Amino acid sequence: MAKKMIRENVDESSLEFVSVLGRGGYGSVSLMRDSNFRLYAEKSSPFSHLKNLEKEHRIMLRFRDHPRIVQTTSPHLHIGIKPERCYIYMEFASKGTLHAMISQFRGRPMPETMIGRAALMILQGIEALHSHSYVHCDLKPANVLLFPPKIFGEPWDLKLADFGLSKEPCTDSRSWLGGTEQYMPPESFGPNRVMRPAVDIWSLGCVVLEMFGGCPEKMGYCYTWRLPKLISPMANDFLRRCMDLQPSRRATATELLNHPFVAPRTEIPSFLRFPSVIRNNVMEEYSRRQGGPVVKMVPRPENLIC
Repeated sequence: MAKKMIRENVDESSLEFVSVLGRGGYGSVSLMRDSNFRLYAEKSSPFSHLKNLEKEHRIMLRFRDHPRIVQTTSPHLHIGIKPERCYIYMEFASKGTLHAMISQFRGRPMPETMIGRAALMILQGIEALHSHSYVHCDLKPANVLLFPPKIFGEPWDLKLADFGLSKEPCTDSRSWLGGTEQYMPPESFGPNRVMRPAVDIWSLGCVVLEMFGGCPEKMGYCYTWRLPKLISPMANDFLRRCMDLQPSRRATATELLNHPFVAPRTEIPSFLRFPSVIRNNVMEEYSRRQGGPVVKMVPRPENLIC
């Protein structure tokens, strides 16, 4: 269903404004609804930021149908006259942003398995960009969007967004305007900055620290992060590989995808988390459809129920 929506051209004449989703330095994002009650996100910018929005749209088209990159529903950039603006339509992230989810924990650490799952999805998006010589350059929780999960029983899926500051292949780092300071590594400051994939890896480490309840603190010309409590050795090793001060010593996205911190954990299947009555009803229905004997699950001891 998602791919079908992405390939349809938006009928602008049928769209109506619903609400403002957010505002930033480069424009705003509004929720729009068509006559069939399908929802879209409209991202608009003043003409002064036309090149940024053009780049963002170009990158989304380049990674069309990638499950970890936000998709555009516009085949081209739209130009508005009154008011003067440029805009594109994108799929609507109905579950909000990673920043909003972190805020719900009010400074407390998120569960480590949840952090690992989020880091895995972010890495999958980063690897796609890096494998084609793109660098995001502004990776932070506000630029990671949450969508309904594709797998039953999971809480959400994540996708990378906001490519207006990204570095495209064969472009000069010196023309880069700069991302969000708290998430940028030391080498990204100063006149001799170089925007390489290692920049995104450092930023990922900052995002993971923030999910653990960490806070950035200004230290000279860049930032350091303070954690409120100790984390597991596995998480600590993952962060160490992300945030080496030497960019050449940081792990690549491909290497980090094999790290045990983000590797799928052996857990009780999400189906087994439901009460036995629901599990039995589902299994009975499945058995009938398969034409086999009806299978029921024996209740487990009370102290083993999840």
